[in-house]
Amino acid sequence: MNLAARCQQIDSSGIRKIFDLATTLKDPVNLSIGLPDFDVPNPVKEEAILHIQMGHNRYTPSAGLPELREKMKNHLKSRGLFVEDLLITSGVSGGLFLSLLALLNAGETALVSDPYFVIYKELPTLLGAKIQYLDTYPDFRLTPEQLRKVITPECKILFLNNPANPTGRILSRETLKQIAEVLKGSGIWVISDEIYDAFDFEGQHSFFGSLYEKTVTLGGFSKTSGMTGWRVGYAAGPKELIEAMIKIQQYTFVCAPSFAQYASLKALDLSLLELRDTYRKKRDFVMDALKDHYEMQKPDGAFYIFMKHPKWDGNRLAQEAIKKEVLLVPGSIFSTRNTHFRLSFANTDTMLQKGVDRLRSLSHE
Repeated sequence: MNLAARCQQIDSSGIRKIFDLATTLKDPVNLSIGLPDFDVPNPVKEEAILHIQMGHNRYTPSAGLPELREKMKNHLKSRGLFVEDLLITSGVSGGLFLSLLALLNAGETALVSDPYFVIYKELPTLLGAKIQYLDTYPDFRLTPEQLRKVITPECKILFLNNPANPTGRILSRETLKQIAEVLKGSGIWVISDEIYDAFDFEGQHSFFGSLYEKTVTLGGFSKTSGMTGWRVGYAAGPKELIEAMIKIQQYTFVCAPSFAQYASLKALDLSLLELRDTYRKKRDFVMDALKDHYEMQKPDGAFYIFMKHPKWDGNRLAQEAIKKEVLLVPGSIFSTRNTHFRLSFANTDTMLQKGVDRLRSLSHE
């Protein structure tokens, strides 16, 4: 088949492959996917149903419902992020794609912390750009010194993921200030993916966009409201960039789903404190159960732990875990290294107990 050459430059998502594998196992303990273990809150469901029944099922403006854009801007302002403009995207993935289409040319370089979320590697590659990795092992914290060493005139964007997937790391405000200082005058744009901002277990999170003007801040409702399939996110930043992204959205996604945008207005009214505390407890449970069996860094946020088996590499561990019907993601999916694996603790307490019991037995094999 005569496919475009770009199709050969990227791989199918390793995470999705494992997600598909889960459907073939009889009783899997799925600790692989970044999928919240709770359903969409009832008030949000009811709001969606109401607007479907009211006939709000047509296209919205490509930039999103005006009332949702305004409410999202005010929500961010209340948390210390003042933005010139904002559009509603088809999830954070949609926001990432629009950002890159608006900013990144073929041949330019994207700076990516290693470990990384898989899309940060694949989308720039799809667009013909180059990747410069910044190795953050063993503590998974990007430093200003690392960044200073790799900046060249070809560097166009830096990906920040705060809190980070797969490591759960949150960069302190002081570190973010130092990174902003390094970037000052460089012309580099920052794509700051803050989809896990509500899962901040230690009270450290700050928006990078409050410190550095050339930033597009991305977030959404998939993780905090269980709306993974509803595809509603936002992109916030300088007006000129947002206008370019809106123009591209007109010819790609057109708009985020209409009923889900109306429901997102209700989702913004709900407190997330109980949710954050619940996931902190899940993190602590898994850490306490496995810290004497696996090497790991305590995550500050998100709902992942990036850990290492005493003897096996990440691929071997993932393969052996499948034999015990435990699904994990090998670290090679997220990294140029193959030393670790990612565990998602976004699961029920019952499943987490089964998972840690089986992983403890695997640590001695």
